[in-house]
Amino acid sequence: MTIFVNNLKTVFLLGALTALLVIVGGQWGKEGMTIALVFGGAMNLGAWFFSDKIALAAMRCKEVDAQTAPELVDTVDRLRQRANLPMPRVYISPHQAPNAFATGRNPRHAAVAVTQGALALLNQAELEGVLAHELAHVKHRDTLTSCVAATIAGVLAYLAQWGFFFMGGRRSENSNPFVMIGTVILAAVAAAMIKSMISRSREFAADAGGAKIAGTPDGLISALQKLEATSKQIPLVQPNPAQNNLFIIEPFTGAKTLMSLFASHPPTALRIEMLERER
Repeated sequence: MTIFVNNLKTVFLLGALTALLVIVGGQWGKEGMTIALVFGGAMNLGAWFFSDKIALAAMRCKEVDAQTAPELVDTVDRLRQRANLPMPRVYISPHQAPNAFATGRNPRHAAVAVTQGALALLNQAELEGVLAHELAHVKHRDTLTSCVAATIAGVLAYLAQWGFFFMGGRRSENSNPFVMIGTVILAAVAAAMIKSMISRSREFAADAGGAKIAGTPDGLISALQKLEATSKQIPLVQPNPAQNNLFIIEPFTGAKTLMSLFASHPPTALRIEMLERER
């Protein structure tokens, strides 16, 4: 039920993003929208196609196999069979901050990575919960969903930036350029918020899916508690904050402020509360 509800929420939010795009497009004009769509689409298509290489390189990950990390690879293999997924490539990041992520444009090109810090911190049951969560992201094709949301939000952001320079471009004689630019800027902010909401809904779905793959939510619950506490002591130095949505625990989380509206992850306490309902 949790997965269904969050999938439904994602569809609704993607629809809201599209509606924003249509509304702004009506004010901006066909030419401006076409340029923004081509530019934003091309950038995010490239990011989606090379998402695994970009993320793995940013985290300095090294691929491992049954000879170099037999226990880790065996755990991933067992879990991916339960999830009915192809075997992903397995990586270890040298970072001491405990975290993990999955990436790849589809299940056949997926990669799962964990940091040295996570391997040292988590016991076997907790590690299985974390890996199952990441495999759920792969199964749900969340990289594609994130790419679609980022493309639409990015297009609106481009239009907002261009508005300062072109003061509305081609518009009707009676339109107010400042009103139009203000509308586009507000739409861009709203789009960024909706994009973050989509990311949070995908985390809830991956938590529920991971609990099913692992066979119990207990390991993931315990892992989230440990990861949340330790990540505050050993923060992850992530060179590309745009990829924060990839991780099981969001890097650079600080005090609760207005910026929490743009957080890519829901509060860990709420995630644990939802997981306890999966028991």
